[in-house]
Amino acid sequence: MIPIQTDTVTIANGDLQIEAYLAQPQAQEIWPGIIVFQEVFGVNAHIRTVTERIAQLGYVAIAPALYQRQAPGFAVGYTSADLDQGRTYKNQTTAAELLSDIRATLAYLKQKSNVKAAFGTIGFCFGGHVAYLAATLPEIQATASLYGAGIATMTPGGGAATLSLTPQIQGVVYAFFGTQDTLIPLTEVEQVRTALSTHQIHHQIFTYPADHGFFCDQRASYQPEAAAQAWQQIQHLFRQTLVG
Repeated sequence: MIPIQTDTVTIANGDLQIEAYLAQPQAQEIWPGIIVFQEVFGVNAHIRTVTERIAQLGYVAIAPALYQRQAPGFAVGYTSADLDQGRTYKNQTTAAELLSDIRATLAYLKQKSNVKAAFGTIGFCFGGHVAYLAATLPEIQATASLYGAGIATMTPGGGAATLSLTPQIQGVVYAFFGTQDTLIPLTEVEQVRTALSTHQIHHQIFTYPADHGFFCDQRASYQPEAAAQAWQQIQHLFRQTLVG
């Protein structure tokens, strides 16, 4: 693994100052940039760990706080109360504001001297949905969306489902789902697969005999085998698409 350094940084988006967790290789080289999108639980220990793991592979990884407008500094565990609070904040987000924050995060990465013009995203749960939304931006070349709920049925803030934006995607999409996930019926997984195929988006859909949150080793639904297999595919996606 590559030695890394971590920092908490601030991303300017107009008058909004977005707190973000940054992990990057110590070596003075030029690396691709990866944006990490949180679950409903905020930029907590798990998301920070994922950000660090990505940096150790040779990327500048950054996890912006998606709830900066609603609850600055929000980061909790996985109790029922934590889930309810996180969902409350999630329901206050809008696609327009999220895309604005993602563009600001891209602008932050672009001005860093150790980042090259090769960008990807990874997101989990709510962040998996946000990653699919971010895939519509022209700069995003690789998207890893893990158990992104609601992609086929809604969009943050209301309006046509995020899936309807699929024709705008220009990069590669890898989407990961659990077949035992009651939050994402298999019919919705097939809708995502169909949309990506119909619009000839370079993609792969991966399913595992697992529940929602299978990648997170801090959740009761953690499934080590599925998580390990998904991690291998994520590494392949970023390596082939952003590194070459």
